[in-house]
Amino acid sequence: MRGWPHGLERLAVIAVLLGALRADSAAQANTLVVDLSQHLIAITTAFVGTNVVLFGTSDGEGDIVVTVQGPRQDQMVRRKAQVAGIWINRTRLAFAQVPGYYAVASSGPLETIAQPDVLARHEMGVEHLKLKPIDAAGLEISEIAAFQDALVRNKQRQSLYSTTPAPVNFIGPNLFRTTLSFPANVPPGIYHVQVFELSDGQVTGAQRSTLVISKIGIEADVFDFAQQHAALYGLLAIALSLTLGWLAGVIFRRG
Repeated sequence: MRGWPHGLERLAVIAVLLGALRADSAAQANTLVVDLSQHLIAITTAFVGTNVVLFGTSDGEGDIVVTVQGPRQDQMVRRKAQVAGIWINRTRLAFAQVPGYYAVASSGPLETIAQPDVLARHEMGVEHLKLKPIDAAGLEISEIAAFQDALVRNKQRQSLYSTTPAPVNFIGPNLFRTTLSFPANVPPGIYHVQVFELSDGQVTGAQRSTLVISKIGIEADVFDFAQQHAALYGLLAIALSLTLGWLAGVIFRRG
């Protein structure tokens, strides 16, 4: 390097070489490779749910955790109370950008293969989902936690949230796979699939894939119409129900 003392020139060259070696080592260390059996799920009138196989390879000797989230939207949770013998909604709490679907899979018990802070940071397990209330003024922490638990229970009853992690199975020294299940009522949208490699309780590698679930055909037309013209869709649904009820009455009277 022109104008540099020879000693500084040698140090600069050594620094560049060390940086290149460090970058090459980092590239070699990132040996986690993951893919899905399909990246698009089409929802039609005959859709009853489906499975997607996630498979991958890793040169490491650690554990694997998979999380699937999406799509997100604000969610309202209501709590009922009995008043004069009648159950009515008394209190409610909204949560911001709640995943419409959540699943987790792991090669071992989450609490034994990852540190608590790692589980919380990467939302590994439904109990570690970051469910943030929109306006919780006046509510105690215990009350907010009760609403969060109710939200998770509702999603689990709809088969939209995992109750327990699905297994990640190693079918060779480096090859692993797991099956992701999507129920018939899975919401359309973009799903983020994250795969973590862990060793000694810490994340040592990660890969992210995208899965798209989309309505097609008449299902898509009805869904789009309902989203864009909610009031008119509601009136048409009521009119259709009344018409069907009237037709059923006519048929039974003739019988």
